[in-house]
Amino acid sequence: MLGVTERTLRSWQRQRLIDTDASSFSFHDLLALKTLQKLRQQRIPARIIGLALESLKHKLSGVERPLSELKIISDGRKITVQVGTQKMDAISGQLLLNFDAADLRNLSAFPQKVVDQATKERESEAQFQHGLRLEETGAPPDQAIEAYRKAIEANPHAAGALVNLGTLYYRMRRFKDAEDYYERAIDADPKYPLAHFNLGNLYDETGDIDRARHHYEAALAVNSTYSDAHFNLALLCERSGQALQAVAHWKAYQKLDSASSWAAVARRQLERLKAGALVRSTSQVPE
Repeated sequence: MLGVTERTLRSWQRQRLIDTDASSFSFHDLLALKTLQKLRQQRIPARIIGLALESLKHKLSGVERPLSELKIISDGRKITVQVGTQKMDAISGQLLLNFDAADLRNLSAFPQKVVDQATKERESEAQFQHGLRLEETGAPPDQAIEAYRKAIEANPHAAGALVNLGTLYYRMRRFKDAEDYYERAIDADPKYPLAHFNLGNLYDETGDIDRARHHYEAALAVNSTYSDAHFNLALLCERSGQALQAVAHWKAYQKLDSASSWAAVARRQLERLKAGALVRSTSQVPE
């Protein structure tokens, strides 16, 4: 019906843009696929689509399948969603002000502070999108860093820019700078699961297991279907000798991802833990 190949479908599944078995699709699945197809035809990178879907599920209460539940559009540069009579940027959650001629004539009636704030948020969003494009095209990290810094200067509460800046510093192993930006992102938006997850990764990398666990669990408290948080928590529990908790997180991960290469890792780890438990149980049986 849509002219989408099975190979493309499986690619979208691996990238977690869709979560349905490629052999069977409901009407709502077809709506989601049609929207996804349009976004890809407009050359919106899969990574940006994934960020947008994750953000929409987080920011819009009750929305679990944004592609089929929302009116999602793109101008070829960024993804927006229609919310009532307003348009909202899908990643940042900022409302976009689209003035017609009458609105422009009446702008003088707006309080100057409101107009200035709207201008700053639009400037922040423009710099954020610029930073994303620089990362997508493989530009030197310092260029993306500069764009995200400008986004934050215009809007200190731009959680997306704060997280991305933290991630750039994390990759450069400037862990203190990364930690500062991740914490600022959480202060700006305490229910931003990616900020908690990335900070958990940082603490995991630096050996602070307790704080890593806290932020992985915080990410799951916000979004219980955050598969990567289950994956990392399972590994952390294994290292801490908490086999039962590790098993629970591996099982949760498998329910959310049953087809990717990481799912194969989860299956192997789960089988190994179960085999170890069986051996210990057998060895404890009295002769």
